[in-house]
Amino acid sequence: MPLALLALAIGAFGIGTTEFVVVGLLPQIAGDYGVSVPTAGLLVTGYALGVVAGAPLMTALGTKISRKRMLILLMGLFVVGNLVSAAAPVLAVMLVGRVVASLAHGAFFGIGSVVASELVAPHKRAGAIAMMFTGLTVANVVGVPLGTFVGQSAGWRLTFVLVAGLGVLGLLGVARLVPDLPRPEGVRLRHEVAVLREPQVLLAMAMTVLGFGGVFAAITYLAPMMTDVTGYADGSVTWLLVLLGLGMVTGNLVGGRFADRHLMPMLLTALAALGAVLAAFTLTAHDKTAAAVTVFLIGVLGFATVSPLQKRVLDQAAGAPTLASALNIGAFNLGNAIAAWLGGLVISAGHSYTAANWVGAALTGAALVLAVVSAALERTGRRSAAAVQGRTVVSRTVPGPAAAGGQRPVRAETSSDSAVECAANPNAR
Repeated sequence: MPLALLALAIGAFGIGTTEFVVVGLLPQIAGDYGVSVPTAGLLVTGYALGVVAGAPLMTALGTKISRKRMLILLMGLFVVGNLVSAAAPVLAVMLVGRVVASLAHGAFFGIGSVVASELVAPHKRAGAIAMMFTGLTVANVVGVPLGTFVGQSAGWRLTFVLVAGLGVLGLLGVARLVPDLPRPEGVRLRHEVAVLREPQVLLAMAMTVLGFGGVFAAITYLAPMMTDVTGYADGSVTWLLVLLGLGMVTGNLVGGRFADRHLMPMLLTALAALGAVLAAFTLTAHDKTAAAVTVFLIGVLGFATVSPLQKRVLDQAAGAPTLASALNIGAFNLGNAIAAWLGGLVISAGHSYTAANWVGAALTGAALVLAVVSAALERTGRRSAAAVQGRTVVSRTVPGPAAAGGQRPVRAETSSDSAVECAANPNAR
Protein backbone atom coordinates (compact mmCIF):
# COMPACT_ATOMS: atom_id res chain seq x y z
CA MET A 1 0.00 0.00 0.00
CA PRO A 2 1.27 3.54 -0.77
CA LEU A 3 2.58 5.65 2.14
CA ALA A 4 -0.04 8.26 1.28
CA LEU A 5 -2.65 5.88 2.70
CA LEU A 6 -0.79 6.05 6.01
CA ALA A 7 -1.09 9.83 6.00
CA LEU A 8 -4.82 9.58 5.36
CA ALA A 9 -5.11 7.02 8.15
CA ILE A 10 -3.34 9.42 10.54
CA GLY A 11 -5.89 12.12 9.76
CA ALA A 12 -8.68 9.58 10.16
CA PHE A 13 -7.22 8.58 13.54
CA GLY A 14 -7.52 12.13 14.85
CA ILE A 15 -11.04 12.60 13.49
CA GLY A 16 -12.16 9.22 14.79
CA THR A 17 -10.84 10.02 18.24
CA THR A 18 -12.73 13.31 18.56
CA GLU A 19 -15.91 11.80 17.14
CA PHE A 20 -16.12 8.86 19.51
CA VAL A 21 -14.25 9.98 22.66
CA VAL A 22 -17.19 12.10 23.79
CA VAL A 23 -19.22 8.88 24.17
CA GLY A 24 -17.01 7.75 27.07
CA LEU A 25 -16.98 11.22 28.64
CA LEU A 26 -20.70 12.09 28.55
CA PRO A 27 -21.25 11.54 32.30
CA GLN A 28 -18.26 13.78 33.20
CA ILE A 29 -19.22 16.51 30.73
CA ALA A 30 -22.86 16.42 31.88
CA GLY A 31 -21.74 16.69 35.52
CA ASP A 32 -19.43 19.66 34.86
CA TYR A 33 -22.10 21.60 32.98
CA GLY A 34 -24.92 20.57 35.31
CA VAL A 35 -27.09 18.94 32.62
CA SER A 36 -28.57 15.48 32.09
CA VAL A 37 -26.75 12.79 30.11
CA PRO A 38 -29.31 12.91 27.25
CA THR A 39 -28.79 16.70 27.07
CA ALA A 40 -25.04 16.22 26.92
CA GLY A 41 -25.77 13.69 24.18
CA LEU A 42 -26.55 16.69 21.98
CA LEU A 43 -22.77 16.95 21.57
CA VAL A 44 -22.99 13.70 19.62
CA THR A 45 -26.02 14.84 17.65
CA GLY A 46 -24.56 18.29 16.95
CA TYR A 47 -21.29 16.83 15.70
CA ALA A 48 -23.12 14.42 13.44
CA LEU A 49 -25.35 17.14 11.98
CA GLY A 50 -22.26 19.29 11.43
CA VAL A 51 -20.77 16.48 9.36
CA VAL A 52 -23.98 16.25 7.33
CA ALA A 53 -23.93 20.01 6.59
CA GLY A 54 -20.17 20.26 6.23
CA ALA A 55 -19.76 17.43 3.73
CA PRO A 56 -21.43 19.15 0.74
CA LEU A 57 -20.45 22.67 1.85
CA MET A 58 -16.73 22.01 2.24
CA THR A 59 -16.63 19.81 -0.86
CA ALA A 60 -18.23 22.58 -2.93
CA LEU A 61 -15.77 25.14 -1.55
CA GLY A 62 -12.92 22.82 -2.46
CA THR A 63 -13.84 22.39 -6.11
CA LYS A 64 -11.40 25.11 -7.17
CA ILE A 65 -8.32 23.83 -5.35
CA SER A 66 -6.34 20.60 -5.35
CA ARG A 67 -7.53 17.72 -3.21
CA LYS A 68 -4.29 17.72 -1.21
CA ARG A 69 -4.59 21.40 -0.31
CA MET A 70 -8.21 20.90 0.67
CA LEU A 71 -7.28 18.02 2.97
CA ILE A 72 -4.69 20.26 4.67
CA LEU A 73 -7.23 23.07 5.17
CA LEU A 74 -9.75 20.62 6.59
CA MET A 75 -7.29 19.35 9.18
CA GLY A 76 -6.58 22.95 10.20
CA LEU A 77 -10.31 23.52 10.77
CA PHE A 78 -10.42 20.32 12.80
CA VAL A 79 -7.66 21.59 15.12
CA VAL A 80 -9.44 24.91 15.73
CA GLY A 81 -12.72 23.20 16.57
CA ASN A 82 -11.16 20.93 19.17
CA LEU A 83 -9.35 23.81 20.87
CA VAL A 84 -12.68 25.67 21.14
CA SER A 85 -14.25 22.55 22.70
CA ALA A 86 -11.42 22.26 25.21
CA ALA A 87 -11.81 25.86 26.38
CA ALA A 88 -15.65 26.06 26.29
CA PRO A 89 -17.06 27.68 29.47
CA VAL A 90 -20.62 26.43 28.80
CA LEU A 91 -22.21 23.55 26.93
CA ALA A 92 -23.42 25.81 24.09
CA VAL A 93 -19.87 26.97 23.32
CA MET A 94 -18.61 23.40 23.41
CA LEU A 95 -21.34 22.47 20.97
CA VAL A 96 -20.08 25.22 18.64
CA GLY A 97 -16.56 23.81 18.87
CA ARG A 98 -17.84 20.33 18.09
CA VAL A 99 -19.69 21.62 15.03
CA VAL A 100 -16.60 23.52 13.80
CA ALA A 101 -14.50 20.36 14.10
CA SER A 102 -17.22 18.31 12.42
CA LEU A 103 -17.22 20.51 9.32
CA ALA A 104 -13.90 18.91 8.38
CA HIS A 105 -15.08 15.35 8.93
CA GLY A 106 -17.29 14.58 5.94
CA ALA A 107 -15.16 16.30 3.31
CA PHE A 108 -11.94 14.77 4.69
CA PHE A 109 -13.25 11.22 4.49
CA GLY A 110 -15.10 11.90 1.24
CA ILE A 111 -12.12 13.43 -0.57
CA GLY A 112 -9.77 10.99 1.17
CA SER A 113 -11.80 8.02 -0.10
CA VAL A 114 -11.49 9.27 -3.67
CA VAL A 115 -7.75 9.89 -3.27
CA ALA A 116 -7.25 6.45 -1.69
CA SER A 117 -9.12 4.73 -4.52
CA GLU A 118 -6.98 6.55 -7.12
CA LEU A 119 -3.73 5.42 -5.53
CA VAL A 120 -4.31 1.72 -6.23
CA ALA A 121 -5.55 -0.58 -8.98
CA PRO A 122 -9.35 -0.76 -9.50
CA HIS A 123 -9.66 -4.24 -7.97
CA LYS A 124 -8.01 -3.02 -4.75
CA ARG A 125 -10.09 0.10 -4.17
CA ALA A 126 -12.27 -1.19 -1.32
CA GLY A 127 -9.12 -2.37 0.44
CA ALA A 128 -7.51 1.06 0.03
CA ILE A 129 -10.61 2.77 1.43
CA ALA A 130 -10.59 0.29 4.31
CA MET A 131 -6.91 1.12 4.92
CA MET A 132 -7.78 4.79 5.34
CA PHE A 133 -10.69 3.91 7.63
CA THR A 134 -8.28 1.79 9.68
CA GLY A 135 -7.20 5.07 11.25
CA LEU A 136 -10.79 5.58 12.35
CA THR A 137 -11.06 2.09 13.80
CA VAL A 138 -7.65 2.18 15.49
CA ALA A 139 -8.77 5.42 17.11
CA ASN A 140 -11.41 3.36 18.86
CA VAL A 141 -8.78 0.93 20.17
CA VAL A 142 -6.15 3.49 21.20
CA GLY A 143 -7.34 7.09 20.89
CA VAL A 144 -10.82 6.81 22.39
CA PRO A 145 -9.94 4.61 25.39
CA LEU A 146 -6.84 6.68 26.12
CA GLY A 147 -8.83 9.90 25.76
CA THR A 148 -11.52 8.49 28.05
CA PHE A 149 -8.90 7.52 30.63
CA VAL A 150 -7.28 10.96 30.49
CA GLY A 151 -10.68 12.65 30.69
CA GLN A 152 -11.75 10.63 33.71
CA SER A 153 -8.38 11.06 35.45
CA ALA A 154 -7.26 14.59 34.58
CA GLY A 155 -10.39 16.22 33.18
CA TRP A 156 -12.11 15.97 29.83
CA ARG A 157 -10.72 19.34 28.66
CA LEU A 158 -7.22 17.90 28.49
CA THR A 159 -8.58 15.15 26.24
CA PHE A 160 -9.65 17.69 23.63
CA VAL A 161 -6.32 19.50 23.80
CA LEU A 162 -4.59 16.19 23.02
CA VAL A 163 -7.05 15.55 20.20
CA ALA A 164 -6.14 18.93 18.70
CA GLY A 165 -2.51 17.75 18.81
CA LEU A 166 -3.52 14.66 16.83
CA GLY A 167 -5.04 17.00 14.26
CA VAL A 168 -1.72 18.83 13.89
CA LEU A 169 0.04 15.49 13.37
CA GLY A 170 -2.53 14.52 10.72
CA LEU A 171 -2.07 17.85 8.94
CA LEU A 172 1.71 17.37 8.76
CA GLY A 173 1.28 13.78 7.52
CA VAL A 174 -1.02 14.84 4.68
CA ALA A 175 1.28 17.73 3.72
CA ARG A 176 4.31 15.46 3.51
CA LEU A 177 3.02 12.13 2.19
CA VAL A 178 -0.10 12.68 0.08
CA PRO A 179 0.74 13.37 -3.59
CA ASP A 180 -0.80 16.39 -5.29
CA LEU A 181 -2.96 14.40 -7.70
CA PRO A 182 -4.37 16.33 -10.67
CA ARG A 183 -8.09 16.98 -10.66
CA PRO A 184 -10.03 15.06 -13.36
CA GLU A 185 -10.55 17.10 -16.51
CA GLY A 186 -14.05 18.24 -17.38
CA VAL A 187 -15.58 17.44 -13.98
CA ARG A 188 -17.49 20.36 -12.44
CA LEU A 189 -19.74 20.73 -9.44
CA ARG A 190 -22.84 20.37 -11.61
CA HIS A 191 -21.57 16.96 -12.79
CA GLU A 192 -21.06 15.94 -9.17
CA VAL A 193 -24.59 17.05 -8.29
CA ALA A 194 -26.09 15.26 -11.32
CA VAL A 195 -25.15 11.79 -10.05
CA LEU A 196 -27.30 12.38 -6.98
CA ARG A 197 -30.33 11.76 -9.17
CA GLU A 198 -29.28 8.14 -9.67
CA PRO A 199 -31.62 5.83 -7.69
CA GLN A 200 -28.84 3.44 -6.72
CA VAL A 201 -26.73 6.30 -5.32
CA LEU A 202 -29.66 7.48 -3.22
CA LEU A 203 -30.41 3.93 -2.06
CA ALA A 204 -26.79 3.43 -1.02
CA MET A 205 -26.86 6.65 1.00
CA ALA A 206 -30.13 5.68 2.65
CA MET A 207 -28.60 2.31 3.60
CA THR A 208 -25.70 4.22 5.15
CA VAL A 209 -27.99 6.47 7.20
CA LEU A 210 -29.99 3.58 8.62
CA GLY A 211 -27.38 0.84 8.82
CA PHE A 212 -24.62 2.58 10.73
CA GLY A 213 -27.18 4.67 12.57
CA GLY A 214 -28.22 1.45 14.26
CA VAL A 215 -24.74 1.14 15.74
CA PHE A 216 -24.82 4.63 17.20
CA ALA A 217 -28.19 4.13 18.84
CA ALA A 218 -26.46 1.60 21.08
CA ILE A 219 -22.98 3.02 21.58
CA THR A 220 -23.98 6.66 22.23
CA TYR A 221 -25.32 5.59 25.62
CA LEU A 222 -22.86 2.75 26.12
CA ALA A 223 -21.14 4.28 29.18
CA PRO A 224 -24.29 4.79 31.31
CA MET A 225 -25.75 1.51 30.02
CA MET A 226 -22.71 -0.45 31.15
CA THR A 227 -22.52 1.24 34.56
CA ASP A 228 -26.22 1.53 35.45
CA VAL A 229 -27.59 -1.65 33.83
CA THR A 230 -24.70 -4.09 33.51
CA GLY A 231 -22.99 -3.12 36.75
CA TYR A 232 -19.51 -2.22 35.48
CA ALA A 233 -17.47 0.37 37.37
CA ASP A 234 -16.77 3.72 35.68
CA GLY A 235 -13.15 2.71 35.07
CA SER A 236 -14.24 -0.37 33.14
CA VAL A 237 -15.83 1.75 30.42
CA THR A 238 -12.35 2.43 29.02
CA TRP A 239 -11.70 -1.27 28.45
CA LEU A 240 -15.14 -1.83 26.99
CA LEU A 241 -14.37 0.92 24.48
CA VAL A 242 -11.11 -0.88 23.68
CA LEU A 243 -13.14 -4.01 23.03
CA LEU A 244 -15.51 -2.04 20.80
CA GLY A 245 -12.52 -0.61 18.93
CA LEU A 246 -10.95 -4.03 18.41
CA GLY A 247 -14.23 -5.18 16.93
CA MET A 248 -14.27 -2.16 14.62
CA VAL A 249 -10.73 -2.87 13.39
CA THR A 250 -11.65 -6.50 12.73
CA GLY A 251 -14.89 -5.61 10.96
CA ASN A 252 -13.23 -2.92 8.86
CA LEU A 253 -10.55 -5.32 7.59
CA VAL A 254 -13.07 -8.08 6.90
CA GLY A 255 -15.45 -5.69 5.15
CA GLY A 256 -12.68 -4.25 2.97
CA ARG A 257 -11.40 -7.70 2.04
CA PHE A 258 -14.71 -9.19 0.97
CA ALA A 259 -16.23 -6.03 -0.53
CA ASP A 260 -13.68 -6.17 -3.35
CA ARG A 261 -14.93 -9.68 -4.17
CA HIS A 262 -18.62 -9.91 -3.24
CA LEU A 263 -19.86 -6.48 -2.21
CA MET A 264 -23.63 -6.91 -1.95
CA PRO A 265 -23.58 -10.40 -0.37
CA MET A 266 -21.12 -9.05 2.21
CA LEU A 267 -23.32 -6.05 2.92
CA LEU A 268 -26.54 -8.06 3.21
CA THR A 269 -24.92 -10.56 5.60
CA ALA A 270 -23.39 -7.85 7.80
CA LEU A 271 -26.64 -5.86 8.08
CA ALA A 272 -28.72 -8.92 8.94
CA ALA A 273 -26.27 -10.05 11.62
CA LEU A 274 -25.92 -6.52 13.02
CA GLY A 275 -29.68 -6.13 13.45
CA ALA A 276 -29.86 -9.45 15.29
CA VAL A 277 -26.98 -8.55 17.63
CA LEU A 278 -28.43 -5.13 18.45
CA ALA A 279 -31.76 -6.71 19.32
CA ALA A 280 -29.99 -9.28 21.51
CA PHE A 281 -28.12 -6.50 23.33
CA THR A 282 -31.32 -5.60 25.19
CA LEU A 283 -30.92 -8.93 26.98
CA THR A 284 -27.15 -9.42 27.07
CA ALA A 285 -26.66 -5.96 28.61
CA HIS A 286 -27.76 -7.46 31.94
CA ASP A 287 -24.75 -9.81 32.12
CA LYS A 288 -21.15 -8.57 32.21
CA THR A 289 -19.62 -11.31 30.07
CA ALA A 290 -22.44 -11.40 27.54
CA ALA A 291 -22.44 -7.61 27.33
CA ALA A 292 -18.70 -7.51 26.62
CA VAL A 293 -19.03 -10.09 23.83
CA THR A 294 -21.95 -8.16 22.34
CA VAL A 295 -20.02 -4.88 22.39
CA PHE A 296 -17.23 -6.55 20.42
CA LEU A 297 -19.70 -8.01 17.89
CA ILE A 298 -21.37 -4.62 17.40
CA GLY A 299 -17.96 -3.20 16.53
CA VAL A 300 -17.22 -6.04 14.10
CA LEU A 301 -20.54 -6.01 12.28
CA GLY A 302 -20.98 -2.25 12.34
CA PHE A 303 -17.66 -1.51 10.66
CA ALA A 304 -17.96 -4.48 8.31
CA THR A 305 -20.53 -2.31 6.51
CA VAL A 306 -18.43 0.88 6.24
CA SER A 307 -16.09 0.23 3.31
CA PRO A 308 -18.76 -1.74 1.35
CA LEU A 309 -21.20 1.16 1.72
CA GLN A 310 -18.57 3.72 0.74
CA LYS A 311 -17.43 1.67 -2.26
CA ARG A 312 -21.06 1.12 -3.29
CA VAL A 313 -21.51 4.89 -3.57
CA LEU A 314 -18.23 5.34 -5.45
CA ASP A 315 -19.20 2.58 -7.89
CA GLN A 316 -22.66 3.98 -8.53
CA ALA A 317 -21.37 7.57 -8.85
CA ALA A 318 -18.47 6.69 -11.16
CA GLY A 319 -17.22 9.66 -13.14
CA ALA A 320 -18.20 12.26 -10.53
CA PRO A 321 -17.54 10.62 -7.16
CA THR A 322 -16.19 13.40 -4.91
CA LEU A 323 -19.44 15.00 -3.75
CA ALA A 324 -21.26 11.66 -3.53
CA SER A 325 -18.41 10.23 -1.46
CA ALA A 326 -18.44 13.20 0.92
CA LEU A 327 -22.23 13.12 1.18
CA ASN A 328 -22.11 9.45 2.07
CA ILE A 329 -19.81 10.27 4.97
CA GLY A 330 -22.44 12.82 5.91
CA ALA A 331 -25.01 10.05 5.61
CA PHE A 332 -23.11 7.98 8.18
CA ASN A 333 -23.30 10.90 10.58
CA LEU A 334 -26.90 11.75 9.75
CA GLY A 335 -27.67 8.22 10.85
CA ASN A 336 -25.61 8.80 13.99
CA ALA A 337 -27.53 11.99 14.76
CA ILE A 338 -30.94 10.40 14.19
CA ALA A 339 -30.01 7.35 16.23
CA ALA A 340 -28.55 9.37 19.13
CA TRP A 341 -31.63 11.61 19.18
CA LEU A 342 -34.08 8.69 19.02
CA GLY A 343 -32.14 6.80 21.68
CA GLY A 344 -32.18 9.85 23.95
CA LEU A 345 -35.89 10.29 23.26
CA VAL A 346 -36.82 6.80 24.46
CA ILE A 347 -34.53 7.10 27.50
CA SER A 348 -35.97 10.52 28.42
CA ALA A 349 -39.44 8.97 28.15
CA GLY A 350 -38.57 6.82 31.15
CA HIS A 351 -37.32 3.64 29.48
CA SER A 352 -34.10 1.85 30.40
CA TYR A 353 -30.84 2.64 28.61
CA THR A 354 -31.23 -0.74 26.88
CA ALA A 355 -34.27 0.59 24.99
CA ALA A 356 -31.83 2.41 22.70
CA ASN A 357 -30.76 -1.01 21.40
CA TRP A 358 -34.26 -1.63 20.03
CA VAL A 359 -33.99 1.66 18.17
CA GLY A 360 -30.71 0.47 16.67
CA ALA A 361 -32.14 -2.90 15.64
CA ALA A 362 -35.10 -1.21 13.91
CA LEU A 363 -32.87 1.20 11.98
CA THR A 364 -30.55 -1.59 10.83
CA GLY A 365 -33.52 -3.74 9.82
CA ALA A 366 -34.76 -0.90 7.61
CA ALA A 367 -31.30 -0.66 6.02
CA LEU A 368 -31.41 -4.38 5.26
CA VAL A 369 -34.74 -3.95 3.45
CA LEU A 370 -33.24 -1.18 1.30
CA ALA A 371 -30.19 -3.33 0.55
CA VAL A 372 -32.45 -6.14 -0.66
CA VAL A 373 -34.33 -3.67 -2.88
CA SER A 374 -31.07 -2.27 -4.27
CA ALA A 375 -29.72 -5.73 -5.05
CA ALA A 376 -32.98 -6.72 -6.76
CA LEU A 377 -32.96 -3.57 -8.91
CA GLU A 378 -29.37 -4.25 -9.87
CA ARG A 379 -30.16 -7.83 -10.92
CA THR A 380 -33.13 -6.59 -12.95
CA GLY A 381 -30.94 -4.00 -14.65
CA ARG A 382 -28.31 -6.60 -15.51
CA ARG A 383 -30.91 -8.95 -16.97
CA SER A 384 -32.38 -6.15 -19.08
CA ALA A 385 -28.95 -5.15 -20.34
CA ALA A 386 -28.11 -8.78 -21.15
CA ALA A 387 -31.39 -9.20 -23.04
CA VAL A 388 -30.67 -6.13 -25.15
CA GLN A 389 -27.11 -7.25 -25.85
CA GLY A 390 -28.31 -10.78 -26.64
CA ARG A 391 -30.50 -9.53 -29.50
CA THR A 392 -28.95 -8.59 -32.79
CA VAL A 393 -30.26 -7.47 -36.11
CA VAL A 394 -29.09 -9.67 -38.96
CA SER A 395 -29.83 -9.74 -42.65
CA ARG A 396 -30.51 -12.90 -44.58
CA THR A 397 -31.92 -13.65 -48.01
CA VAL A 398 -35.06 -15.52 -48.98
CA PRO A 399 -36.58 -16.25 -52.41
CA GLY A 400 -38.02 -13.09 -53.86
CA PRO A 401 -39.03 -11.37 -57.07
CA ALA A 402 -36.79 -11.66 -60.12
CA ALA A 403 -36.40 -7.90 -60.10
CA ALA A 404 -34.43 -8.37 -56.88
CA GLY A 405 -32.26 -11.00 -58.53
CA GLY A 406 -34.43 -13.86 -57.32
CA GLN A 407 -33.77 -12.97 -53.71
CA ARG A 408 -34.78 -10.20 -51.35
CA PRO A 409 -33.15 -9.11 -48.11
CA VAL A 410 -35.15 -9.61 -44.95
CA ARG A 411 -34.14 -8.07 -41.59
CA ALA A 412 -34.79 -10.48 -38.79
CA GLU A 413 -34.29 -9.71 -35.09
CA THR A 414 -33.04 -12.87 -33.44
CA SER A 415 -31.12 -14.01 -30.44
CA SER A 416 -27.33 -14.22 -30.72
CA ASP A 417 -27.50 -18.01 -31.11
CA SER A 418 -29.92 -17.69 -34.04
CA ALA A 419 -27.70 -15.07 -35.58
CA VAL A 420 -24.79 -17.49 -35.58
CA GLU A 421 -26.98 -20.15 -37.23
CA CYS A 422 -28.12 -17.73 -39.93
CA ALA A 423 -24.59 -16.68 -40.65
CA ALA A 424 -23.54 -20.29 -41.07
CA ASN A 425 -26.59 -21.27 -43.14
CA PRO A 426 -28.25 -18.49 -45.19
CA ASN A 427 -31.28 -20.73 -45.87
CA ALA A 428 -31.92 -21.44 -42.24
CA ARG A 429 -35.36 -20.39 -41.01
